[in-house]
Amino acid sequence: MTETAAPRGRWGIMLSLVVLSAPIILMYSWLLVASFSVRITGLVPHGFTLENWRFLGRALPNEASIWTTTLNSLLFAFAVGILEVLIGSMAAYALSRLNFAGRGVVLSSTMVLHSFPSVTLLIAIFLVLRFLGLYDRLAGVILVKLALDLPLGIWIMKGFFDNVPWDIEMAALIDGCSRLRIWWRVMVPLVKPGLLAFGIFAFLSGWNEFLLPYVLLPSQNSQTLSVLMASLASEERFADYGLVTAVSVFYILPAVLVFALTQKYLLNIFSGGVKG
Repeated sequence: MTETAAPRGRWGIMLSLVVLSAPIILMYSWLLVASFSVRITGLVPHGFTLENWRFLGRALPNEASIWTTTLNSLLFAFAVGILEVLIGSMAAYALSRLNFAGRGVVLSSTMVLHSFPSVTLLIAIFLVLRFLGLYDRLAGVILVKLALDLPLGIWIMKGFFDNVPWDIEMAALIDGCSRLRIWWRVMVPLVKPGLLAFGIFAFLSGWNEFLLPYVLLPSQNSQTLSVLMASLASEERFADYGLVTAVSVFYILPAVLVFALTQKYLLNIFSGGVKG
């Protein structure tokens, strides 16, 4: 009875997942079909056209170039992913392995800092970036994104370092390695799957970020794809929804590609962050 109950349980779980995923699959399927349709009524497409994808070959009137916004989005996402992993892993290693004054306060404050909604800080962030001369510059928004996301990243990565046995680090210390050398040569390789997973999440978070670029990058030359999407969808009189669906498909393609190539690493992020 137990042997037959197990397959039934698996089929039940799979059926539940299919039912729960069906609305999402249906929405993305509709988006893909609509991007190649002359028009669409409800869920029914009418005609086939490539005109909705004209933005790949020529500039859109009164809008930023799709290739400029794509480059800005890639720079933003890669910078956020790389810097969050680099800075976050060094901070997490220090919090996991070193005893220093105020360590407990820093540990507890990391989660408190992450709990602040970024929208409540927009005016303060705007004033600070204006003062530093970083307003409407990609570098300024990257710094803001790092400051808002790093507390949670440090907390998660600290869990990975906590899981590394002390004996390995002690052996490296006895051999004369410095702390920086231990972090790079010993600890980072041991927690590499977790760092890769966190870096992928950070990249996707940067790729999907909308609020910060929308508020802090007003000029067309510094816009990202998420801001271009919002601009196309909010045309006051004649929004071209065929164009909007095509740009939407173009926008999600890199995220789908990253997920397809790295999904095995994404699961590793849940193996860390379990120790306080």
